[in-house]
Amino acid sequence: MRTEKLCDWINTLPKPRDCLEKRSKKRLHAELVKVNDQLEKDSGRHVTSDDVVELDGELLSEPRPRYLMLYKPDGYVCSNDDPTHPTALTLIDLPAAEKLIIAGRLDLDTTGLVLLTDDGQWSHRITSPRHKLPKRYRVFLETPLREDAEALIEQGIILRSEAKRTKPALLQRISDTEVLLTLKEGRYHQVKRMFAALDNHVVALHREQVGEITLDSDLAPGEYRELTEAEVTSIYNDQSHP
Repeated sequence: MRTEKLCDWINTLPKPRDCLEKRSKKRLHAELVKVNDQLEKDSGRHVTSDDVVELDGELLSEPRPRYLMLYKPDGYVCSNDDPTHPTALTLIDLPAAEKLIIAGRLDLDTTGLVLLTDDGQWSHRITSPRHKLPKRYRVFLETPLREDAEALIEQGIILRSEAKRTKPALLQRISDTEVLLTLKEGRYHQVKRMFAALDNHVVALHREQVGEITLDSDLAPGEYRELTEAEVTSIYNDQSHP
């Protein structure tokens, strides 16, 4: 059962109801919050979906998990905190944005689709290697791609300093220096290392799709939107196709 601190629960409500921690704590101390028909002043109390929470006499429902897609720009790191670079979470103008989980990170210089949520199980479904969720990247190369690249990537290649081949992947050639690559695994810097193993160099990398969720073409770099219900549930679909 999901639990949440009472103050955090109130802080996830949409503006202008309560989006600042100090405001929700003031309401607790002003005896405006009830849990199970009892006045509550402890902001650290944990509540669940079984608890009845009232704010100023209004019955509150359990906060719904949030699911977002973000168009990550170049120069942002996919972490909660970084001493030298801005984080992707700073682009999210929502209450308690720092509590969002980045479900599948991108490198500093990689752009494109990033999924965010506060639903841990949903995030795990995306990132767990066991579920083999496909991820599609648009790759721009320094030199023309070798003729046998499709066959080599489909059968798996050996990366430098590794003994095990990569899992079969799908390579679609757009031009000699632009390709679409779909992977079902996520080794460290895998895309860049795969093309290095083919004697090439990635000059730009952009993630377009995760599972059946495609980056919205209406989003500009740095913009985000909520996922539709169909997009949220799509990660539970059969992903066995290439």
